[in-house]
Amino acid sequence: MIERDQVFRVKTARKAGTLSRLLDAVARHGAHVGEIETLQIHPDFNIREITVIAPSDESIGAITAAIVAVEGVEMVADPVDRVFSTHEGGKLRVVPDVEVRNLQDMRVVYTPGVARVSAAIAEDRTLADRYTWRRRTVAVVSDGSRVLGLGNVGPEAALPVMEGKALFYAMFAGLNAVPIVLDTQDPAEIIATVRNVAPGFGAIHLEDIASPGIYEIEETLDADLDIPVFHDDQHGTAVVLLAAALRAAELSGRDPNELTFGQIGLGAAGSAIALLATQFPFAGVVGYDPLPAAVDRFRVIAGEGRASATSGGEDVMRRVMADADILVMTTGRPFLMKPEWVRQGQVIMALSNPAPEIERTAALEAGAAIATDGSIVNNVLAYPGLVRGALDAKVPRITSDMKRAAAETLASLTTDGELLPDPLDHAVHEAVATQVAAAARR
Repeated sequence: MIERDQVFRVKTARKAGTLSRLLDAVARHGAHVGEIETLQIHPDFNIREITVIAPSDESIGAITAAIVAVEGVEMVADPVDRVFSTHEGGKLRVVPDVEVRNLQDMRVVYTPGVARVSAAIAEDRTLADRYTWRRRTVAVVSDGSRVLGLGNVGPEAALPVMEGKALFYAMFAGLNAVPIVLDTQDPAEIIATVRNVAPGFGAIHLEDIASPGIYEIEETLDADLDIPVFHDDQHGTAVVLLAAALRAAELSGRDPNELTFGQIGLGAAGSAIALLATQFPFAGVVGYDPLPAAVDRFRVIAGEGRASATSGGEDVMRRVMADADILVMTTGRPFLMKPEWVRQGQVIMALSNPAPEIERTAALEAGAAIATDGSIVNNVLAYPGLVRGALDAKVPRITSDMKRAAAETLASLTTDGELLPDPLDHAVHEAVATQVAAAARR
């Protein structure tokens, strides 16, 4: 079930209590109120736009009827679906970076002048980083096989998500990003396609590609290309999650080296989280997955060290849950964890969307010291600064040291009892980029 953001333009009588009765009518249908913007103030009435976050599409009709039934309230325009209206025509466009005012300018930016630049690059291909947009441009690539919590919806349905990723690269890192959605889900074809387009980009951002294919795709491209290859579902999630885990330890007054880190679900995101967790001074890192193949793969990539992983039935999973001081779940199984399984003082991070393994409020009521879900652990905190730092440092790949630097920076910038900093704070992304570039150069 996906929430729906609906904008109602209403005329309310200027009588005490009218707006509160309207908001109460909305709340009775399980909806929340977002922004309220006053458009007009009149001696007898006000006109406002009220954004209602409805629990589902099906609830909109009842909410609309409840609003107009309130005495002193009149609908003055048809309700607007805020999400679809925002996406109308897409979220991106390409704009010129130089001004062409006359034919002389045209000679410089295009023929014949551009031929001199092309000839120089042909002799020294590294000049493309200086004389084209390559060094500041990222390819955001998806095959649409695992989009959000929707599953295999295909490339066209993946495009709005890739546009959103590209939008945040521009907003927070000053980078161009081009969404590229592929009409194939064959790892070999995806690898070949990305290899062929790679000369035009400074980095490759892989997104919403299902496992196990994503492992082969990322590993092959990372080895073959001389530019950073970044899988956001794995490494972006891991960076933000570890930042939240470090902050949770701090808020609970405990040292990470006293805590066991538990990871339930060793798919793409879960295995990356557990692997990055081994770079931090936790007392131990233990993983669980019901599929022996996922456990075997994690053991291969983790190697010999402080991480262990196991498979089995519910009894094995519950033992891992019980032993973990910081418990992370990325299983895709809504309400997997029963409240009675929560251990007093645990940190619970249930990340599956749209429904988590356990509701945050249920975990807290059951005794968790701190609980969070996928609505708070947001990848947008990581990938713009992480990739920008890699490009600034001019390195061919993103290392575990760079990811650790990003996580530690995010944790250090969190204030006021929060687990993570504000993702809309530009200074946060700038700090991540700076520290990632410094780690890359060490």
